[in-house]
Amino acid sequence: MPSAPDRNSPDRNLPDRGGPGQTTPAQARELARTGAAVLLDVREGGEFAAGHAPGALHQPLIALAAGVPLPPAAVGRTVLAICRSGHRSQRAAELLAQRGVEVLNVAGGMGAWARAGLPVTTPRGESGHVI
Repeated sequence: MPSAPDRNSPDRNLPDRGGPGQTTPAQARELARTGAAVLLDVREGGEFAAGHAPGALHQPLIALAAGVPLPPAAVGRTVLAICRSGHRSQRAAELLAQRGVEVLNVAGGMGAWARAGLPVTTPRGESGHVI
């Protein structure tokens, strides 16, 4: 019988009692594309404006930490937290899990997303870049 993946493994795609799980950028894209989950970019506004995953919602970590609610389109949905490198989104995932949100951290963040060749866009729909 195969062993359960480590909770910090990028292949981990189910949260457990030990904290939020992890998912890869490719898995996150597929979950968002199919509507099974929603991407939540927790970077600052300038970072989001420079380039984000298509369809991602935006709520900076500082706002989540201050208790600001999720964007309405994320309420009641599985959330895929993403930032630049995966560190802020891990903190966001922990905060959201404490609120009872089903959440996964996108391992490696937007940097890994872009390195995987996945699309990065601006709010105007133009090609974006990760800062």
